[in-house]
Amino acid sequence: MTNRTTILICDDHRIVRQGLRALLESQPDFTVVGEAENGREALQQAKSLRPDIILMDISMPLLNGLETARQLTREGIPGRVIALSVHDDEDMIRMMLAAGAMGYFTKDTASEELISAIRTVTRGEIALSPAITRLVVEDYLRWADVNERQPDNLTPREREVLQLIAEGHRNTAIAKVLNISVKTVSSHRTNLMQKLNLHSHADLIQYAIHKKIIEI
Repeated sequence: MTNRTTILICDDHRIVRQGLRALLESQPDFTVVGEAENGREALQQAKSLRPDIILMDISMPLLNGLETARQLTREGIPGRVIALSVHDDEDMIRMMLAAGAMGYFTKDTASEELISAIRTVTRGEIALSPAITRLVVEDYLRWADVNERQPDNLTPREREVLQLIAEGHRNTAIAKVLNISVKTVSSHRTNLMQKLNLHSHADLIQYAIHKKIIEI
């Protein structure tokens, strides 16, 4: 019997998850083992389910797809990430590949292309949407080791706090999500202001949008 490729679907839109599940489960060699609606849930599911493939939406609440991919790689959690986005932004493509993703596709990709991409990545090969140019691939191969673009000198925890602030969460809610004290959240907020030379809550939000930590 052919081994099935296990897949985790990560997207904050239920209708997208349902559509992807129906498509993938129509294939005899695919099994959808889980779904996640935000980045934190994606991390938990990846750790517990250990899927072969993680279909990762980039714009997710609580923790975006880029930071989720970085944490999966940093923690050595198996599962080959294929990024899904409504945009074919070259900077985001570079950052996702540098974070460890092995595929990048826009959400208008044909079903057959996505299915083929999953099989390609399962074999350990990189798969990119046809819309992604050869120039971007070559640029990544040359510079990925030195051009992993992260917000300026921020720690992973600071990036998490920054996303939650920009999404409109108050300190008490952030403390609960991250399982830290409100005082610690306040310290992170102060450190963010100092490191980034920002002066207001609005400045933090604008920075997060500019760096694609959140999208509007």
